[in-house]
Amino acid sequence: MNLFNRREFVNRSALLAAAAAAGVAARAEDKPTATAAKARADKLRVAVVGVRGRGMSHVGGFLGKNNCEITTVCDCDEAVIGPAMKQIEGKQGKAPKFEKDIRKLVENKDIDIISIATPNHWHALMAVWAMENGKDVYCEKPATHNVREGAIMTAAARKYNRICQVGTQSRSNPGMRDAIAYVRGGKIGAVDLAIGLCYKPRTSIGKVAGEQAPPKTMDYDLWCGPAPLKAPTRNTKNGTVHYDWHWIWDFGNGDLGNQGVHEMDKARWGLGQTTMPNSVFSLGGRFGYTDDGETANTQLCVFDYDKAKMIFEVRGLTTDAYKGAKVGNIWVGTEGYVVCPSYSGGVAYDKNGKELAKFSGGGDQHHFDNFVKAVRSRKVEDLNCDIAEGHLSAALCHLANISYRLGTEGALTKAGSVSDNKTVNEFAAGMLAHLKANKVNPDSTVGRFGPVLQIDTKTERFKDNAKANAMLFREYRKGFELKESV
Repeated sequence: MNLFNRREFVNRSALLAAAAAAGVAARAEDKPTATAAKARADKLRVAVVGVRGRGMSHVGGFLGKNNCEITTVCDCDEAVIGPAMKQIEGKQGKAPKFEKDIRKLVENKDIDIISIATPNHWHALMAVWAMENGKDVYCEKPATHNVREGAIMTAAARKYNRICQVGTQSRSNPGMRDAIAYVRGGKIGAVDLAIGLCYKPRTSIGKVAGEQAPPKTMDYDLWCGPAPLKAPTRNTKNGTVHYDWHWIWDFGNGDLGNQGVHEMDKARWGLGQTTMPNSVFSLGGRFGYTDDGETANTQLCVFDYDKAKMIFEVRGLTTDAYKGAKVGNIWVGTEGYVVCPSYSGGVAYDKNGKELAKFSGGGDQHHFDNFVKAVRSRKVEDLNCDIAEGHLSAALCHLANISYRLGTEGALTKAGSVSDNKTVNEFAAGMLAHLKANKVNPDSTVGRFGPVLQIDTKTERFKDNAKANAMLFREYRKGFELKESV
């Protein structure tokens, strides 16, 4: 249902209510009440795209909630749709439709919302297609696979007057919102450092010899979509295609853009930064094993915002927590610091480590509720993570990965003095100690050291670096092109 029809039905329900009040409607037991008529008029019809993993949370976020009806499940692999179909049928009393091809889905005028939980390389194209066809969009994190896609998605949302929420759900969790308000409210003084951590063990995905076959139940050409159509060259516990695409550059962005984008988003949010940084650099590598993965499993990233810095670290090998957090954030101010070791809250301390305040309260549903509220109000400002915010946070991941990929190789021991900033060097030293603890010898192991890339925050391009600028976008396969402008 498009926006015009939805408003038309709401007006119609109001007329029904007036008629009922005047006594001209038929008996209540024979005709729907005004409340029931309005409920039907206000119903939002949802299609969930990609239901093997995270998409099941999207199913739960809409199913039986906020007068939403999941009418369609879309996935290019028929083998993975069973749990979603069963859950939806059990709740709604009838099975949803199944559609394999997103291109047919976006043309369906009986769908109001498209909820995207596919691999990263599909996010932007699906979202733009949906918005061009009058759909509102809930898009899983990271919003994009490359930097330029975020600006295109934002332009599409504005041009077509669409609501587009990105699934960094901490933005809607009460505990996290309270923690950020505490940080930005001056309670720990002036904050000049935000730290994001993704200390999440990732084991080897193994190594195969040559090309592998995709699942027979999958339309692999469609799965690749805008990415190059190449046979998979991995075979893990997840098979030859699913999930471990995260560690392949054509489809994923490493853990920096997987788990890490949540913490990247919160770090930037806490600093109150609404642009790209002035500069970025990254170093690291894939250490501890040799496998078919391409992305870093150990990575240190530094972002400069004039008066503030962001430090982000990925550790994919076994590690201890930092200030009580493994996957989370720390904000450091002149009068104390705040540690948030989860999506839903944390603890504030003074400079001496004395506890000042606690924050708690979370759950994915808050973010879906917030999205539906904005869909009905048609107010972008009602969104807790509008696409413009999601674009900036995803871009931080991409910028750091560009520095990393353009880096030169060298002995890891070089990491001990990568910056004139004391805190950055402390993190670099900590990374080396972490690798040693995992039996990775920095003296004999080669890492990748990215250049410091300067950024024009107005144009969202690198300054005087053609190679880096070429990596802000990608070449899209014929039939799956994303236009530079909408």
